[in-house]
Order: sequence, then C-alpha cells, then structure tokens
Amino acid sequence: MSKGYHLKEGVIIVNRDITELDLFVKDFLKVLEKHSDYLIVSGFVSISTGRTRGTEDVDILVPKMDETRFANLFNDLKNNGFWCYQGDTAETTYAYVQDMLNIRFAKVGQVFPNMEFISIDNTKKTKSFELHHPQKIKVQDFEFKIPPIEFEILYKELVLGGEKDLADARHLRTFFSDILKEEKFKEYEPIVRLELQ
Repeated sequence: MSKGYHLKEGVIIVNRDITELDLFVKDFLKVLEKHSDYLIVSGFVSISTGRTRGTEDVDILVPKMDETRFANLFNDLKNNGFWCYQGDTAETTYAYVQDMLNIRFAKVGQVFPNMEFISIDNTKKTKSFELHHPQKIKVQDFEFKIPPIEFEILYKELVLGGEKDLADARHLRTFFSDILKEEKFKEYEPIVRLELQ
C-alpha cells in the first residue's frame, strides 16, 4: 500500500489531488510571499497530509510588520480579491497587528474559508522557533511551509490538547510513522512546553 507521500530533497511530496481549500491558501500565499516570511500551522497541516475533516480557517504565523510593510501587503491582498474582517483600510487594521491580535482574511463575498493571520515577534519563543525551522511540503504544484512534523505533533498534544487536535496528532503520527525521529521529539518538547508557561 502506498504511504501517501515521499521525500525529495527534504521536501515532503504528498500524493493527493488539489482541493478548493488548497487553491484558496495558494492564492493567499502568492500575495503574502512577496511581502513576508510565513508558516502555516495547526489544522491545515493535518488536512494537507490527507486527514479528512472540515476547517473554516487556516492559521498562519507571520513576523510582526511595521505599518508601511503591512499597508503594502494589505493593499496587495485587497487588489487580489481578499477582504479583512477587522477593517477596510490598512490604517485601521494595523492597530490589531500592533497589539499582536489576530486578524482574518477571506475572499471578497465570502466569510469562509479564511486565513487567520497571527503576528509574532521574538517574545513568542515557541512560535519564533517553528517559524525559523520550517518543513517544506508540496501537493501537486503547491509548495508551502509548515513546522517540523514532530514539533506540530507535540504542539497539538501538549499545548492545544482538544479532541480535534489530538486526532490531528494521531493522524500525523500514523501518516509519517516511518520518518518521525525520537530525538526530534526530545529536542522540541522543552521548546513547545515554553508555550505553557
């Protein structure tokens, strides 16, 4: 039986068809990547590797931006068919970014799915670590960045801990059973536990 993925030059290639949700995320990243680094975390990581469950939002970590850079991104997203739940202008919306509050973007005329835009800085040690240690993953021609798989599993098990999160973690443990490394779990666990302090 096919394991559903293979590794090529460090990139996880997932063997499945592109979905509507993939296309939504791909469109968003096409704009975001011109302005900033990023990391996709949480539910979409499991969904992208074949776990069958619905989601209304896709969580994305983004380094905190200054107002000018954020305005450029905001206007670019607007010009590419996205709207922001928190405001119609970059100026009004930046107040949320400045206060490290999450904001959401969706396609014009839609509420779901949406991208939950999570600003982080160096004070967020766990999130900063995963942002700077990305794992590339590819579905067909769609390549994007997620945390190391062991890190994502631990985060779901130790920090989030909800029923859906634990099911996601079980899926990742099963799906990637032949490439998970015990030493990585040991390395990442104290970093993940910082989030609990």
